[in-house]
Amino acid sequence: MIPLQRRLRQLAEPGFAERAASFFKTGPGGYAEGDRFLGVRVPAVRALARAGGAAADVPQLMESPWHEDRLLGLLILVRRFEQGEEKEKKEVVGTYLSLTARINNWDLVDLSAYQILGAWLLRRPRGILDRLARSPSLWERRIAVVSTLAFIRARDLEPTFAITRKLFSDPEDLMHKACGWMLREAGKIDAAALEEFLLAHVRKIPRTMLRYAIERFPERQRQRLLRM
Repeated sequence: MIPLQRRLRQLAEPGFAERAASFFKTGPGGYAEGDRFLGVRVPAVRALARAGGAAADVPQLMESPWHEDRLLGLLILVRRFEQGEEKEKKEVVGTYLSLTARINNWDLVDLSAYQILGAWLLRRPRGILDRLARSPSLWERRIAVVSTLAFIRARDLEPTFAITRKLFSDPEDLMHKACGWMLREAGKIDAAALEEFLLAHVRKIPRTMLRYAIERFPERQRQRLLRM
């Protein structure tokens, strides 16, 4: 066990671990079946990543069965990417893509995908997102759509619309929620563009995705779209 893991365990709250395991559906048949929680809150994990996270620690952290170890490894990668020069950023992206089998819960995706992969692809070809969106892995598909948050914040909405269209028929409710979230974020930038997209595809969009996407719309507009 490396020093960072020992420090994480000193911050563990057993009661919080039980609540987290229930919240993240770790029981039989759940989307995170078998994931294990120490009970360390995200701000404390972030503080450890800022204070002492090193690249050499990431492989061991990511191989851990404990959720917070993997979260810490990912937050170290996010920090390395944000602070690194071009060569280090490229290395971080390569490491990230090699670890997708261990980025296996929705918060792990959501706290890393757009900060690393999305940020890297802002001015680069984005074919990797199409490949991830077609993956049999729920988490790789979620990485694909959540990565587009980086483009949304750069006011480039088409990648979000394009990836979301590919995921209309996704069987997982977690993906419908993720796509709806990204569409809602796109609407914060351009509400008219989001409405146009929704009107064009309203009969194909899963209800959960649509409900998430239109949360910020006026009530009359929401009801009109839901009745279509």
